[in-house]
Amino acid sequence: MKASGHWRPSKDTDKISSELRLGGRKKVVIRVLIADDHAIFHRGVSEILARSLKDVICGAAENADQVLNQVQNQNWDLVILDITMPGRSGLEVLDDLKRMKPKLPVLVLSMHPEDQYATRVLKAGAAGYVMKRSTAEELIKAIHKVLGGGRYVTPALAEKLAADLRGDTGRAPHEALSGREFEIFRMIASGKTIGQISEELHLSITTVSTYRARVLDKMNIATNADIIRYALHNRLVD
Repeated sequence: MKASGHWRPSKDTDKISSELRLGGRKKVVIRVLIADDHAIFHRGVSEILARSLKDVICGAAENADQVLNQVQNQNWDLVILDITMPGRSGLEVLDDLKRMKPKLPVLVLSMHPEDQYATRVLKAGAAGYVMKRSTAEELIKAIHKVLGGGRYVTPALAEKLAADLRGDTGRAPHEALSGREFEIFRMIASGKTIGQISEELHLSITTVSTYRARVLDKMNIATNADIIRYALHNRLVD
């Protein structure tokens, strides 16, 4: 998904960035690590941050190893993390980041609708969830919120989280899946074969088959067709 054509800067972003930069007292430099395997998208986000936040340094990471290495060896104020990356998923990286540096805010920026992943990543420790089709203004607003120590959620997501806390909704079977299991579950539900998933995630066919077996077992279903029906019924695929 290309960054251009979706991000729409607004006149309000400079105001937001000024408040963030100055904090009422002095100018600071914000260090942001952007974890996404698409160079065009990374460049687009970097340009938006440079234009909106002014005093920002952006780093790039294309996969899990690069993310963890840079976080381990450098100081960052924020990690902007994609969910879908080659090799280990962003969900698995998020778990590692929160163990490595619990106080480092992680803002998930994903192409997937928030009703598919947002609750999962927030429970895993993310500071916020923003969709890639959002405006530049919303991204800057989210960054402002999480760097201030808060969590960024949309009104719709806030209501869902409140319902979960009230116990209004029971735990759905797919919520028992790990991050990688859920990712493979969605790929199967989208009609991809084991071979295609193996190639896309850079995992062996045996490993993907093992994850598939865990999905079937945890959800108490038997076939790929069951996965597809469940995903469609619960709006878990695009």
